[in-house]
Amino acid sequence: MSDTGYGDFEFERRFWVRDLPRELLDASPALIVQSYFLADEGFAIRVRVQATTVTGLVLTPALDELTLLDAYADRMDLCAITVKGPMNEGTRYEAEREIDVSVGLEMVRRGGSRVAKTRHSVWLGEDGWVVDTFAGANAPLVVAEVERGGPVTDLTIPSFCVTEVTSDSRFSNDALAGHPYGSWSARFEAELASDGPRFLQSLGHNHRPDPE
Repeated sequence: MSDTGYGDFEFERRFWVRDLPRELLDASPALIVQSYFLADEGFAIRVRVQATTVTGLVLTPALDELTLLDAYADRMDLCAITVKGPMNEGTRYEAEREIDVSVGLEMVRRGGSRVAKTRHSVWLGEDGWVVDTFAGANAPLVVAEVERGGPVTDLTIPSFCVTEVTSDSRFSNDALAGHPYGSWSARFEAELASDGPRFLQSLGHNHRPDPE
């Protein structure tokens, strides 16, 4: 349980990324492979294994989740099981407990629908962001996320964040595990071209930095 006064509730906003500056990528990001044993209308049970740092890994559609899991199994040093509730405009119930890595590896290997990604951490302005680059059938999806201890308002949104996907359930990892981005990316880009970018105005003032 967190000490923010909100218990196990998480506050985050997520954005679809295009043309991410290379200098924002970690030379040694974390590698995450996770499996969803339940994913239904926003409710999810997830087992995640993570290698804290990997170097020289380039994710492609050919690198599926089990291939990555087997290749980096001996590098995995963290594992957790997480219970999640549905997202509601940036707020989601999330309770997590660490478990033995060897057990987690076998759980991810043996069942559920999987997602693999590298996670890059970057500090932008007053906020810490993570940028996830996805592998396998979800490649070349890139999603940037900012998380705070309370509602994420008055946010400076970087220019590489093209549109907000916080409330677009298709972009939750539990949804991506069952319906990978590669199978509907063309439709999404057509929607974006037709409707333009969207941002959650109900969460307070959003602004972008002045162009250089």
